[in-house]
Amino acid sequence: MTVPGPLNGITVIDLTRVLAGPYCTMVLADLGARVIKVEVPEKGDDARAFGPFFEGKSAYFMSINRGKESLALNLKDETDRATFEALLEDADVLVENYRGGTMERLGYGWESLHPRYPKLIYAACSGFGHTGPYAERPAYDMVVQGLGGVMSLTGHPGGPPTRVGTSIGDITAGLFTSIGVSSALHHRNTSGEGMKIDVAMLDCQLAILENALARYFATGDVPGPLGARHPTIVPFQSYETADGHVIIAAGNDALFATLCTALECPDLANEARFKDNDARGEHVEELKVEMEQRLKRQPTEHWLDLLANAGVPCAPINNVAQVLADPQIAARNMVIETHDPDVGSLRMAGNPIKLSAFDDPSTRQPAPDLDQHRAGILGSLKE
Repeated sequence: MTVPGPLNGITVIDLTRVLAGPYCTMVLADLGARVIKVEVPEKGDDARAFGPFFEGKSAYFMSINRGKESLALNLKDETDRATFEALLEDADVLVENYRGGTMERLGYGWESLHPRYPKLIYAACSGFGHTGPYAERPAYDMVVQGLGGVMSLTGHPGGPPTRVGTSIGDITAGLFTSIGVSSALHHRNTSGEGMKIDVAMLDCQLAILENALARYFATGDVPGPLGARHPTIVPFQSYETADGHVIIAAGNDALFATLCTALECPDLANEARFKDNDARGEHVEELKVEMEQRLKRQPTEHWLDLLANAGVPCAPINNVAQVLADPQIAARNMVIETHDPDVGSLRMAGNPIKLSAFDDPSTRQPAPDLDQHRAGILGSLKE
């Protein structure tokens, strides 16, 4: 079932559910690992019940569990525990995203497993990590968006609290965990030893605060939401046109001069209030007025063509349907299909990691039905 990739031959036991952990193991599966998804009997991963639904199955679940195998086990049942432990004998990686303390109560914490399976890499992706006063608290994406400061930077000044439009708390944690797994596999190649990876969703939100954190540490200013503009680079935001909006990102003085020439106002670049990025930052609203006086004369498409030809970074504000229709997305194989025997073909996002040594297939194995691979998995344990 695995796709060609650098992780071919690596077996991952996946105890995760919902999004952060499954996103990590999806990345590992996309890179060639065999992922055995261990689910609770009868209901399986909670995400199987999340909409939207496609012909009776969760499209959400299917989109982040492609290419995995499923085995239902009750880790409180002695027979199933024996099966789980047999899986660990041949596994390279165990990934779990329970709150801190849960695996220890099951008898499967790192301290218990490492002496028995010294080469096993144990990856924990939880809300708050396995240390600190919040370690045993539950968390979901929006909890860490709020607690981690990201929501305080999202939206418009004076507006209500605004969630980032995707589950960035889960997704960043999944990505950081997959990086940790890859690093631990490399370390094991030289040391022969497994290790524990402890990734917290909250930590990941702090790690991506970038400019906001730098600003606070450097100046003591507490950043807030800025709408659709960059906190320090100007012009770097959306602007109104005759029929909508265009994003313009002139990230240095040379690009700003090129932009002014394209807008037929070259002298603007030499005005004292706009002469460099610091000056433009002090007069950001004045510059917006100057630019929109010109941009409102033509539709967005006109400016996209003109600015792209001039070498100025620019973009429309696409909705989901528009981005899926973009020829660059097609050229990069970023929309792939799975073929489920019950519901047929389902499209989903492809793998953005393009590797020169491996093919990037446009079709993938579908997400598994609950306990679908029991016979094959148990049969392989008996060999």
